[in-house]
Amino acid sequence: MATSYPDRTNARGIWKLSDITKNIKTEGTFPRGGPSGQTGLLGGGADAGANNTSIEKITISTTGNSASFGDLPTACDNPCGLGNSTRGVFYDNDSADINYVHYASSGNSAKFGDLTSNRGAAASGSNDTRGIFAGGNTPTRVNIIDYITIATLGDATDFGDLNNAANGVKGVNSPTRFIVGGGLTPTVLNVLDFVEISTTGNAVDFGDLTSVRSPAAGTSNSTRGLFMGGFTPTVIADINTIQMASLGNGVDFGDLTAVRRSAHMGNVANSTRGIIFGGTTPTFVNIIEYVDLTSAGNSVDFGDLSEVRSDSAGNSNGHGGLVANMPRPPELYSPTGRPLASGGGVGNIGIFAGGEYGYTAAVGYVIISTLGNENDFGDLVTATSALAGASSSTRCLTGGGQTPSANVVTINYAEFSSKGNFADFGDLTSRRDKLPGCSNDTRGVWGAGRDNSDDDALANIIDYVVIATIGNASDFGDATVSRQGGSGTASTTRGLFGGGFTPSYSDVIDYITIGSTGNASDFGDLTVARGSYGNDASSATRATFAGGQKSSNSNVIDYVTISSTGDALDFGDLEIITSSSSGSSNSTRGVYSGFNNTGATGADGTFGNCPHISYITIASTGNSTDFGDLTHSPRGSSGRYAIAAASNGHGGLS
Repeated sequence: MATSYPDRTNARGIWKLSDITKNIKTEGTFPRGGPSGQTGLLGGGADAGANNTSIEKITISTTGNSASFGDLPTACDNPCGLGNSTRGVFYDNDSADINYVHYASSGNSAKFGDLTSNRGAAASGSNDTRGIFAGGNTPTRVNIIDYITIATLGDATDFGDLNNAANGVKGVNSPTRFIVGGGLTPTVLNVLDFVEISTTGNAVDFGDLTSVRSPAAGTSNSTRGLFMGGFTPTVIADINTIQMASLGNGVDFGDLTAVRRSAHMGNVANSTRGIIFGGTTPTFVNIIEYVDLTSAGNSVDFGDLSEVRSDSAGNSNGHGGLVANMPRPPELYSPTGRPLASGGGVGNIGIFAGGEYGYTAAVGYVIISTLGNENDFGDLVTATSALAGASSSTRCLTGGGQTPSANVVTINYAEFSSKGNFADFGDLTSRRDKLPGCSNDTRGVWGAGRDNSDDDALANIIDYVVIATIGNASDFGDATVSRQGGSGTASTTRGLFGGGFTPSYSDVIDYITIGSTGNASDFGDLTVARGSYGNDASSATRATFAGGQKSSNSNVIDYVTISSTGDALDFGDLEIITSSSSGSSNSTRGVYSGFNNTGATGADGTFGNCPHISYITIASTGNSTDFGDLTHSPRGSSGRYAIAAASNGHGGLS
């Protein structure tokens, strides 16, 4: 049977050669073959001792024990889980927090938004577009139904009401319909309610289960929903089934391998197999079982969780009859999924993020091979200045920086292939600003910097992250000297940090081997001691350091051959004397923006507010040439400084 892929209108069809060619040329994405709809995740829950933060993963089509995927931000029981074909979502009942992960990349969850109210023991379900949360307790029982658009980060919105205010409810879904069964009011219920997922409004009666139950487990494909276990108030093992498209009562399907309650699972399934994890018998168990959704019968042993737990949340990328194929990556992984303009393919996108004046969250981009002004990309999580970028060929990160109130530890990220807002990635090991960043296609590295919450203490700390895996940074080693305001650049193997303030201005260049943790080593010296902070441009073989600040600002461009230690050589001059410069690059061209405070006036009449962008050809020495302007529109005046820069083609990645 041929594998099908969603086209641009979400129809189910076969990709044409022209579609593939268009994607490669204009968006840097392409359809992938291979299995999808097979990843199931379990998050949170409780055991006899405490609540749990861990997220575990299974491959639904096989059998075996679960493996570690990442962590939720806080330990919780009675959470909710749902997802689409690319993104899994967890709701923490101990707060209003909604968090998410990408099925394609293991790692910790990131903030999605908030539910309309803090409540636990709710039901959840989704199709490939919309996620729904229904019922629960606040601690009083509620009949609230909320929804989110899974591809777009943000808070939940009111959908309507259930027929009963109940907690301990369970949800199942098809691509079109969400059905809620059982629950406590405080009496135990057998009722079934449903809504059409694509609309809003109050729930409608569907029918009844064969017996009252709460809390149970639920799973479904596009045609059949199952409600499994729970208590009546005695603990039961029976499985009820309903036909998703037809109103009516539940009928007997089979039995679980053991009676248990509080499994409280979300919808973990593919088109043929449904999964149930954990629970209490009354002791806590680590059992994983599965049922064949295509035919009635008892559950069968699947494997074991790494630890006993109950009251967990589950989701999968193939539940409810979602497409059993790999979606077009990575466009669908961004918060908005808006494709970039033509020419923004792999190795050709330069990002300028945050900065001042007035602290901004604005993120813009340029197509490095094409002269022109900055275009709007989206926003950082928080308005930040004096931050630094890192990137792979697919993902852009920003680390550290300062807000009007304090330095920050946060790392933000977005996918290059789609415009949209950045999301939380994790934290640096310590808060600091005015730090340089560099990366190869695997690791992002940030070195040194300043902590203005500690009397402007200078740091020699070097942190790193694995770019494909969401989570906090780890210690890499130490720089040769504590400093702020240096610049960072890299090849595919080696990262360089140049200049800065120690507290006197420095000409020192350090280097690291990005793939191996350890302390930095001396590389050589810049031609002129100066500080800048941010990122500079490089190819696979040559790194440049442009502009900067000493007693006065500089237009000097230096270069080094990355593979050979030694002092920098003169490359040429920037068109405009700048400090606080930032640079991005593809394999041939470097693009710079910077701040001018030598008396120049910005487009808005503000002293020093310079929107100018210039470029160089990295392989050929010479002066920079006009590229275009920062736009900073519509969030303020043109021009800004202390920007993080990154690209999907630096260091020869393309």
